[in-house]
Amino acid sequence: MKNGFIKSSPHFFKLITRSMYGFVVILLLLATFITAPLQMQANPAVTPNPAKSAWFLLWIQEVVSWSRLMIYPVMLLGCLFLFLPWLPGSVRIHRASWFPRGQRIVSAATIFLAGAILILTVIALFFRGSNWSLAF
Repeated sequence: MKNGFIKSSPHFFKLITRSMYGFVVILLLLATFITAPLQMQANPAVTPNPAKSAWFLLWIQEVVSWSRLMIYPVMLLGCLFLFLPWLPGSVRIHRASWFPRGQRIVSAATIFLAGAILILTVIALFFRGSNWSLAF
C-alpha cells in the first residue's frame, strides 16, 4: 500500500470486462427478439387520447398531471442529486462498499426515490385511460 491506495487486481478488471461483454450480448439478443413498443406514424388530424410521453418520462407526466407547479420539486431534487457530493456533511468514503455507514441516509433516499419513480411510471403506463383519468 502506497500513499493510502491499494493497487487494483487485474483479475477484477477481467471479471468486469467479461460481465460487460455478457451484458451486451444479452442486450442484443433481447433487442433482436423483443420489438420496440412504437406507435403508428404521427397523424396531425388524429390526436391520441391519452397522449403519453416516452416510457422513461411518464413519471414526470404523472407528477405534472397533479399540478403544473410540481415540476419545480422534481427540478429541485435533480439539482440536489447533482450536487450531492459537494453538500455539507458529506462523508468521504475511502473504501467502496454497499450502503456505507456514513451514507445510509443518502442511500435510503436514493432507493426511495427510485422506487417512487418506478411506481409512478407503472401507474402512468398501465392505469391511465382517456382524458388521463385513472382506469383499472
